[in-house]
Formats: sequence, structure tokens, C-alpha cells
Amino acid sequence: MQGLLKPSPGFAKDLPMKTRISAALAFLALALPLAGQAAGHEHHDHHDHGAPTLQLNAGKKWASDAPLRQAMGHINQAMADALPRIHTDQFKDADYQALAKTVNDQVAYAVAHCKLAPRADAMLHGVIAELLAGAASMEGKEGESRHDGAVTVLKALDAYGRYFQHPGWKTARG
Repeated sequence: MQGLLKPSPGFAKDLPMKTRISAALAFLALALPLAGQAAGHEHHDHHDHGAPTLQLNAGKKWASDAPLRQAMGHINQAMADALPRIHTDQFKDADYQALAKTVNDQVAYAVAHCKLAPRADAMLHGVIAELLAGAASMEGKEGESRHDGAVTVLKALDAYGRYFQHPGWKTARG
């Protein structure tokens, strides 16, 4: 894996931090699948490459770990805090931007720190893909409205709660 798609040192030092983080996440999204194939083993990336349809693990929820529960809890709380203003059309573009940043930051934290079994990880890919799609819409980068992006994030949070163990989980409601 060493040397594979390695960026040159200082390649983005003149870019704003948000751009550098986005570029790093995009780089990882491209590099991890290739590195996993080159190494001949499974990889731990969280984007949708034909992620399997969400299903239970022999009738039970998939195991989670503390970093994943922490990240998902932060996203869920941010959504719970935002929903009253979203429902009353008091949520502005800048608010959606900030909410999308929270989602992206927490997804990045989960990707960097969670250690799930390969099958649980594969199930998580679908949830992560929906969270990122919702965040992109809230940033105004996708065809759907910012409001619809928030709905997409809520659907991902609901799916997470239905398919992953997270004691006391209740999806944010407005």
C-alpha cells in the first residue's frame, strides 16, 4: 500500500482548511478501494460501492463500537437541535451548511476510528453513503433541496437505529 497514489508533500498547503479536508476525503475515497485490491484483502472505507441492502445479522442488529456510537450520537443530536427551525422554515442556507459540516466531520471521525467486523462494516456503507448524500444536498451540491438533504440524513439515522446496536437510540424527531 505504501507509495500507492501518494500525494506530494505540501500539495494543498495554500488551500483553505475546508478544501484540504474535502480533498483528503476524496483522495481516501479513491485510494482505499485501490489499496485494498492491491493488497488482496478487504478494505475499510465508507462510501457506496454497491453496498449491500441493509439487513439484520441473522435477525439481530449489527454490533457497533464506541467511536461509531459517538459519531452517530453527535449527528443525531445536531439534527434534533435543528429540526424545530427546519420545520418552521427558519433554517437558512448558512444553517444547513453548518449542519452539513457537522455530519461530514462526524462521518470522518467514524471512518477514522470505528473498527467493525467486515460484514457489519459492509452494512454500514449504505448508512454512511446516505449521510454523505444528505450532507451534500444540505450544502447545495446535489439536485435535491437543502431541506430534502436533512430528510435524507434523518432516513440514514433511522436506518442506523434499525440495523445497528446502539443502546437507547431514538432517531431525532422534530
